[in-house]
Amino acid sequence: MLTKIKAWAETHTSKKRYSPVGVAFHWGMALVIALMLWLGWRMGRIDVGGAKLDAFQLHMIIGLVTLILAALRLSWRLVIPGPVNDADNLGIQTKIARVIHGLFYICFVGLPVSGWLTWSAFAGNEQLNLGLITIPAFPFDKFAFEKKSQILYWAGSLHYVLIWVLIIIIPAHAGAALKHHFWDRHDVLIGMLPILALDEKLVEKDTSKTTALKARPRKQIVAQSQKVSKPVKSPA
Repeated sequence: MLTKIKAWAETHTSKKRYSPVGVAFHWGMALVIALMLWLGWRMGRIDVGGAKLDAFQLHMIIGLVTLILAALRLSWRLVIPGPVNDADNLGIQTKIARVIHGLFYICFVGLPVSGWLTWSAFAGNEQLNLGLITIPAFPFDKFAFEKKSQILYWAGSLHYVLIWVLIIIIPAHAGAALKHHFWDRHDVLIGMLPILALDEKLVEKDTSKTTALKARPRKQIVAQSQKVSKPVKSPA
């Protein structure tokens, strides 16, 4: 089964494209993270009451989904590596991109876990009811008040820092992808965006023209260029 999955994924990665599963993970997580950031911002502007509690529960559900998706995406990436594209051998740029990808995974895991720790330190042994799912709190109820206060402080601080890390690296990641596509003419963005299949066809068309030109005899190319550049005699 795993061999067949790898063979199927290779039909995409061999063409310098991410597999449909990899593409779904990427854009699915982008949507979830955007929603989680917006909801976190919105929560701070809702008055204390039922609406704020509902928003908090939805925020926790999205955080749980983020944690699950991050685990699944990382597992998929370890089994099915991404394609080798034009951005994989750019020296310091490639190293920076890998650091940013690492920071993304740290945020994907650290934000839900730190939020979970914050809730556990604040609510004691109370379970978090998310509708169909009930999440147990960390066993902090037997800790001293000072200890729980420290956990609340450090978990909340970590949550805050990781939010700002995410806010910084998202535009950096998006900006780098746009630079690769529009400025450097690399294949990075094309490989992650199926809707840009037209770009791939244009690239293949240009490549075929270049290949055909190289295959033509040198004398024929020179003769044609001389014919084009031959001066036109003006009438007497």
